[in-house]
Amino acid sequence: MKTMTGMAGGTVPAHAEADHPKVRMGRVGLLLANLGTPDDTDYWSMRRYLGEFLSDRRVIDYSPWLWQPLLQGIILSKRPFSSGAAYRSIWNEEKGESPLATITKAQTAKMAERMQAMFGDDVVVDYCMRYGNPSTASKVEQMKAAGCDRIVFFPLYPHYAGATSATACDQFFRALMKMKWQPTCRTVPAYYEDARYIEALARSVERAYAALDHRPDVLVCSYHGVPKRYLLEGDPYHCQCQKTTRLLRERLGWDATEIVTTFQSKFGPEEWLKPYTVEEVARLAEEDGKKSIAVIAPAFSADCIETLEEINEEIHEAFEEAGGERFTYIPCLNDDDAHMDALAAIAAENLAGWVAPRRAVAQAAE
Repeated sequence: MKTMTGMAGGTVPAHAEADHPKVRMGRVGLLLANLGTPDDTDYWSMRRYLGEFLSDRRVIDYSPWLWQPLLQGIILSKRPFSSGAAYRSIWNEEKGESPLATITKAQTAKMAERMQAMFGDDVVVDYCMRYGNPSTASKVEQMKAAGCDRIVFFPLYPHYAGATSATACDQFFRALMKMKWQPTCRTVPAYYEDARYIEALARSVERAYAALDHRPDVLVCSYHGVPKRYLLEGDPYHCQCQKTTRLLRERLGWDATEIVTTFQSKFGPEEWLKPYTVEEVARLAEEDGKKSIAVIAPAFSADCIETLEEINEEIHEAFEEAGGERFTYIPCLNDDDAHMDALAAIAAENLAGWVAPRRAVAQAAE
């Protein structure tokens, strides 16, 4: 598939005068969106990234009059040091980037391969980040310049939450607001109950269990947390997470005692969705006597700081300190082929009517 840079040419719009300049048009963009990543692990890179992330009113909705002095004066003076150390523990030194960046690039490449097979050169595939680089605005501009007069925006979050899917779409819409000539756009909805996504999750669990010399007592489905208040204000995230766990259990054919739903990454003083993963894994070891658990993170489409550092290090340690003996982390779906097939099928459904699959075009020609 052609990339967005380096494409030459263009066409004269229909019914235009002969001397009308050529413009690029008629192409469709598929823009994948993930959370974001710092450019490096040093203090200033971390401060820029955390400043953008923690200033998002979708993430922290306290009054700026109260929050910003605390953020700028205290949090961003100290947190870049600890966050930088956490990122350094998982950093992809070979490529000079975070694992999330590496994985998202791999996902984009595999998505491009699948779109090429389905639609030929009619679909341009790229990715952006809500926070950090490459920015959403820069990629929307590039797609427009590449002749994309239609764009499907695909947040890589299986579950909808105001702090994830909504803020990604907000940033996409902000980019459109600055354009004189906006492309026509669609956004891909959450896919938490999509049978293809559930199947990919189930296969990853089955592979992980088959590789072990023992069967874990419990599978902990650890989802990123949000304040409980968000649920009470109408955010559907909690309910969608619970449904994913139920569908996964049903697909695996397991008893309800073999799988639990928990929430991680609590931040700030207020109550968040419970049970908290770090407390629940300790409780499973101390009170229930569970010596072996596996943990999976269904809400993350790619491994990142919350999975590689928080789950595989902090939560792992909490389980062992409480008496647990065998801890297994099941990686995110990342660029696993079953996962990419599911995402490609979802993307194709959202491209329907804008571009025809090659097979359909060939059959029509016959």
